[in-house]
Amino acid sequence: MKKKLAAIAMATAMAASLAACSSKPAETTAAAEENEETTAEAAEGSEAAEAGDSAFAGKTLVMSTNAEFAPYEYHDGNDIVGIDVDIANAICEDMGASLEITDVAFDSIIPEVQSGKADFAAAGMTVTEDRQTQVDFSDTYATGVQSVIVTEDSDIKSLDDLKGKQIGVQQGTTGDLYSTDDFGEESVQRFSKGADAVQALSTGKIDAVIIDNKPAQVFVDENDGLKLLETPYAEEEYAIAVKKGNTELLDAINASIANLEESGKLDEIVAKYITAE
Repeated sequence: MKKKLAAIAMATAMAASLAACSSKPAETTAAAEENEETTAEAAEGSEAAEAGDSAFAGKTLVMSTNAEFAPYEYHDGNDIVGIDVDIANAICEDMGASLEITDVAFDSIIPEVQSGKADFAAAGMTVTEDRQTQVDFSDTYATGVQSVIVTEDSDIKSLDDLKGKQIGVQQGTTGDLYSTDDFGEESVQRFSKGADAVQALSTGKIDAVIIDNKPAQVFVDENDGLKLLETPYAEEEYAIAVKKGNTELLDAINASIANLEESGKLDEIVAKYITAE
């Protein structure tokens, strides 16, 4: 397409040049020049449309995340990978932008967006009423389930059995918020990483861990002696956070999410990290 546009622009330029050298009236030459400008503007607009939203084409957008939440975001050597990373890259590509990732503590993500250090956040982040007062959220791009991890010999068989137990959570997550509301501060132990909470469970320091189902499945697979309760603790929706009032970026992200859903790209990304087993 770029070659074709260049050819059109060159042909128009040649036509304008010939008109200028002829004996035609000045207004004809002016019309040719105006036509050249119009053609050039149209070419630029077409290229911008192909690249994505023209407001962000060619720009680098910074995403804040917490890379301790496999399979949504986690470290693979020196790289940060995962569902959210691939979705963010696909969104930026659709917009004609490039992506830069900053890895921070989960409870620092919203302040990063509010301060402008990050353009947006993607971190398996659930839309809650409290968070909606701090940032604006995109359309939902994934659904999540909060699950409970216990040891295989645990006497915790249902959600009701969690009362009076010590529950481990990743600080600042919805597992933290929900369990604190349901069971009280005295029953909740907060960890900076989900893996630290699981380690505490394995060593008998706590009785259960409440965390998103997808990383919960990974933790159970990688640690002998652990299992998931069959009943989900909570169901929620994940979305991308942007600074309050940044409607231009929010609208562009929503448009890209819609494009990725329609093309099947979102399902493709999730299937890459999560099997049906």
